[in-house]
Amino acid sequence: MLKIPENYEILLAPVYDFAKKRKVKLYLVGGILRDLALGRSRQSLDFDFAVKKGAIPFGRALARELKAGFVILDKEHGACRVVKKTAGGFYTLDFTGFRGKTFEEDLAKRDFTINTLALDPSSGGLIDIYGAGRDLNNKIIRVIGKESFSDDPLRVLRAFSFSASLGFRIESATLKAARAEKNKLLTVSGERIRDELFKIFATAKSYDCLVELDRLKILEIIFPEIKKMRGIGQGPYHHLDVWQHTLETLKQLEIILKNNRNDDIRNLFGELISGERKRGHLLKFAALLHDVGKPATLRREDGRTTFHGHERAGLKLAENICKRLKLSNEETHLLKTIVLWHLRPGYLADNPVLTPRAKFRFFRDAGKEPVSILLLSLADQRATKGPLTTAQSRIRHEQTVTRLIREYYRKIKVKKTERVIDGFGLMKRFKLKPSPLIGKILSELEELQAIGKVRSKSEAIKAAAKIIGKMP
Repeated sequence: MLKIPENYEILLAPVYDFAKKRKVKLYLVGGILRDLALGRSRQSLDFDFAVKKGAIPFGRALARELKAGFVILDKEHGACRVVKKTAGGFYTLDFTGFRGKTFEEDLAKRDFTINTLALDPSSGGLIDIYGAGRDLNNKIIRVIGKESFSDDPLRVLRAFSFSASLGFRIESATLKAARAEKNKLLTVSGERIRDELFKIFATAKSYDCLVELDRLKILEIIFPEIKKMRGIGQGPYHHLDVWQHTLETLKQLEIILKNNRNDDIRNLFGELISGERKRGHLLKFAALLHDVGKPATLRREDGRTTFHGHERAGLKLAENICKRLKLSNEETHLLKTIVLWHLRPGYLADNPVLTPRAKFRFFRDAGKEPVSILLLSLADQRATKGPLTTAQSRIRHEQTVTRLIREYYRKIKVKKTERVIDGFGLMKRFKLKPSPLIGKILSELEELQAIGKVRSKSEAIKAAAKIIGKMP
């Protein structure tokens, strides 16, 4: 017998009472019951109901009764949502009309057996027609019928996101059907693909899941750019081709994030950027994108393989992928910043001396993402194990990354140094008019101040005079 928590009962009691008063037959279904059966906690409370008929009118009337928000999700199929605020946040109630003549037929049209548990509020009885309890106990993802993937091709990807998040095995016949129907993912909107993909990135098993999606050639339906990355050797510093190196980078990144004990870093990657997508999820995505520009920049020079400028070539490709998945402007900027500068920590590690100027320019260019860039660079380097990669270079790289992360957090905890002269002061002293030139001078003065070459207003004026004198 499934135990419904008391706090759930309190929230649902007005719904059941209202349905009884209006003589509306409904059932509680889906994920909330699945997670209760598994003993999994939920960050958000989302209750799904199947309604025999009139789901939208019922939802609208209930919203008025509860003084809650109301939105129609799908007018054609009769689906709506009621959003109720509480002292601790909010919860949602979704109502959808039967997708069949009977409730049994409605359940048959759902995605996987584990999501077919239902509760009849009128009797309090649990309904399990399609073996949900069996597959939950055995930790198996299984489609209900042969037409499941045809009815909604997104379920091909959802099978894997459930597998990753729940730690379940996809049943062999379901896996075979997913592979056979993979091309139908091309008909699914970018937003829906994005949401399932980021459910995978939200787990600690992203690498394992994506490797399986890649093995079945499902991942390249979502990212056709992968095809060009396969089979491209990278020379003696690498032991893997471009695509396998990309996957290995993701693997190493997951290990780094899993083993991290730094609260500052943990908080940074737990920060929400857009919707439910966090910086840590986007960093994993960046690992998939960081070398996407290599095929376009491949050159063979005197027996050497080069990819000069691949980070810049990758910018446009990354931007196009972000547009396909309907990522926000902030997310797109974040990903492009990481792709553009992912090589910089390696260059800094190769220099005999890490100068104040080099550090300043890295932090300036990295904007809000220096730690993301540094950890991706570390994962990238750990995924590089060719015969010319030495233990000495690896140690130096790791030390540089560690040092820069410490410096970054030390700097942001110290009050930012104020400019010794501002734009108005420059214009007055040198009789200049407002123009981009002022910004350029201030940028160079900021760098000189950061590295200790400018400490006073008089020194700033002298430095500004030299800068202006060098300009055409």
